[in-house]
Amino acid sequence: MKAIGYLAATKTLNEQSFEIIELPTPMAHDHDLLVEVKAISVNPVDAKIRANVSPDEGHKVIGWDAVGIVRAVGDKVSLFNIGDRVYYAGDLTRSGSNAEFQLVDERIVGRAPTTLNDAQTAALPLTSITAWELLFDRLQIPRSSDEKPASLLVIGAAGGVGSILVQLAKKLTNLTVVGTAARAQSVTWLQELGVDQVLDHSQSLDTQRAQLKLTEFDYVISLTHTEQHLDEIIQVLKPQGKLALIDDPASFDILKLKRKSISLHWEFMYTRSMYQTDDMIAQHQLLTELAELVDNGTIKTTLGQHLGKISVENLMKAHQILESHQSRGKLVLEGF
Repeated sequence: MKAIGYLAATKTLNEQSFEIIELPTPMAHDHDLLVEVKAISVNPVDAKIRANVSPDEGHKVIGWDAVGIVRAVGDKVSLFNIGDRVYYAGDLTRSGSNAEFQLVDERIVGRAPTTLNDAQTAALPLTSITAWELLFDRLQIPRSSDEKPASLLVIGAAGGVGSILVQLAKKLTNLTVVGTAARAQSVTWLQELGVDQVLDHSQSLDTQRAQLKLTEFDYVISLTHTEQHLDEIIQVLKPQGKLALIDDPASFDILKLKRKSISLHWEFMYTRSMYQTDDMIAQHQLLTELAELVDNGTIKTTLGQHLGKISVENLMKAHQILESHQSRGKLVLEGF
């Protein structure tokens, strides 16, 4: 099979960052599906791995978002059949989706939405799983319109995770949802996604909150630059509020949370697959429900840019956009 991989980590994108390689088509065993990959999306984790992780041996194939067709199943598979169209974010410890075929455990796979094409579908899995787990597993926000009104601030809301998170929060909870963005097009994007207010994260968040007569927030989800915004996050959170994050601050002074008794929640969507947790199948279940929400019009795809075919040139372009920190929505590539 054809794949795109690399021999060594490259901090800076260059001609050695990716190359076309030929690999044996893998065999499905146990809970594995062999999926023929039709479209992928490219995420910040791709750039982080490419920059920092060299292969143990041979080439490393990355990529953690895909939609495709099941071509073979392992002997323990019970959720899918050959020919099913599926979508998933994969497993950080296994070979990735930048290949014509990929093995993935059925317990972290969902049937793809029927109302979206492959490119639109490929934009969804990783960010949707991350957003869903942030809201309902980490922060344990109730899924009911009957719950007491509460408020959520999302730092960096216009990116891939934020774009799906604000939709889930508005559609499935009773939260007032406030997002942050600095560029005009990002503000417009968030307004289209249904946020109640948008704050400029290049300015004082607390000053803007007061100007808009917003109360302190029950929850804050920080998706980027948490270290830079930490003091203001603490300032705008209610006493006994909850803070969740997904990025990797170079330093984090947890003692700053003490006076307000703020609880801290980390989200890493690969935890379940990496450790084969008892509830690993929760990702299959949430992707199944998400597909239903998409098909009934509740949630829309967050595809930002379609960059063309899955090629070395287009993967390079996607990584350049990600590393510029200027992307809005998801970056998608389709077909070999």
